[in-house]
Amino acid sequence: MHSSDSCQAGRVKQVAALALDGVMTFDLACAVQAFRHGPDKTGVPTGFEMRTCGVRPGPVWTPNGFELRVEHGLEALETADIVVVPGIGLPTLPTAPEVLEALRAAAARGTTMVSLCVGAFVLAQAGLLDGRPATTHWAYCDEFAAMYPEVKLDPSALYIDDGSVLTSAGLSAAFDLCLHVVRRELSAGAAAELARWNVTSPHREGGQAQYIPDAFGHNDFPGALAATMAWAAANPAAVRDVSSLAGHALMSERTLIRRFKAEVGTTPRRWLEAQRTARARQLLEDTDLPVDVVAIQAGFGSVTALRAHLRAATGTTPAGYRRSLRR
Repeated sequence: MHSSDSCQAGRVKQVAALALDGVMTFDLACAVQAFRHGPDKTGVPTGFEMRTCGVRPGPVWTPNGFELRVEHGLEALETADIVVVPGIGLPTLPTAPEVLEALRAAAARGTTMVSLCVGAFVLAQAGLLDGRPATTHWAYCDEFAAMYPEVKLDPSALYIDDGSVLTSAGLSAAFDLCLHVVRRELSAGAAAELARWNVTSPHREGGQAQYIPDAFGHNDFPGALAATMAWAAANPAAVRDVSSLAGHALMSERTLIRRFKAEVGTTPRRWLEAQRTARARQLLEDTDLPVDVVAIQAGFGSVTALRAHLRAATGTTPAGYRRSLRR
């Protein structure tokens, strides 16, 4: 029977949230809000019963200025329908062998495995993400990819549902995934009520991109191209095309392209498009300018071009981008 079918039949789902030393309490709180408090004023669990556990009962250190105390050890994983692994402050550190063994055993029994933020590092250490699509906080994606090349990492997704294993990006995306689990296991109505209780958006698609900052700040431009890149980044609407960059740099287009590949690692055209997209995002975030004016000031020239590049970068439209940030 599918897990949602069993919930609909009235069986309460057992959730075990694994609080390892260094647990990020925001991640853990997302699980608490989703699986321990119901969407009403009583706080009664609705469809879930959650236990927080550690390697053993007792104190759990956190990097957030206080200590937790849990009543359960790893035995809580043995009866769980869903295991939630919040992130830890130093995610690249090795996880205790008994923890990895308990996670593997739970997965082998058919338990749904959920990681929040950099909790994906723990599931990856256990081998539970091998060959699967997964995501984690954008700031840790390079380290994750280097450590676990066998995982099909998607550094842009908010969360990924791969059936029995689900992973989320950082911070607010952790709650997005928890809401998704409530929607999947109970109903869309239950998730909407829970979102309403937590005063948050009821549904963000997992494929919506994380808002990742641009690779170059204005103080990071390299070598002989620094002055031209700083000018173009500050005035994207004044740069018609690659020939404008070459003219400012007093180089031929061929020389400019060669220098860009050597010093920046990409082409002038792609870099310029990224700068225009960055400016458009900044204008959408910080101003109330109409979208057609944003397109012109960012150097795109048309709303159609702006829409195409913004969707490629963030997975949403100009209006959707502005609305999601201001919500």
